[in-house]
Amino acid sequence: MHILVLLMGLMTAASAQPAESAKPVKMVVLGDSLSAGYGLPAAASFPVRLQKALDAKGIKVDIINAGVSGDTASGGRDRVDWSVPEGTDAVILELGANDALRGTDPAVTRAALSDIITKLKSRKIAVLLCGMLAPPNYGSDYAAKFNAIYPDLSKSLGVPLYPFFLDGVAADAKLNQADGMHPTADGVDIVVKNILPTVEAFVGALSGQRS
Repeated sequence: MHILVLLMGLMTAASAQPAESAKPVKMVVLGDSLSAGYGLPAAASFPVRLQKALDAKGIKVDIINAGVSGDTASGGRDRVDWSVPEGTDAVILELGANDALRGTDPAVTRAALSDIITKLKSRKIAVLLCGMLAPPNYGSDYAAKFNAIYPDLSKSLGVPLYPFFLDGVAADAKLNQADGMHPTADGVDIVVKNILPTVEAFVGALSGQRS
């Protein structure tokens, strides 16, 4: 009788383990218009398309779109506490493009992104940092200082980096809307395709820590 009870207990524990590991990763994309889906139907936005791509690979995530058009890194810092709800496991941080467009002092952008990452890490939330590149109009010195923000923060704060969010899409007229800055739906799909291996590794590492 005792053996039967023990076996039933072991079976219950074993069956509970897969259910626990199958819980979706709760993820927030904290960003600006590039992730918010500016000029596109909601179904074509980066968070929705990324979730669809992950679902197709059997990777269970629940992604919240916390992109705000026009937002800067400082704006993201101001709203991080309420944009990233309790229970969030992971954040894809995509901010800084508007800072670069406005010629914001790179030190200001760096401090804001650092504060966001530090806040999230203090809440035990994993962060994937998405890099951005400055346009050439502010000169090479500005670009060098701005572009260095992302790899520097990745290294100093110990978070994974996707080097350039718009890789494969930036400056391609066919993949951008009329303003030349915001991806079309096809452009978003390329962003998702290119970042997908990095996100898979990010979620995989997170799932390993949770198991």
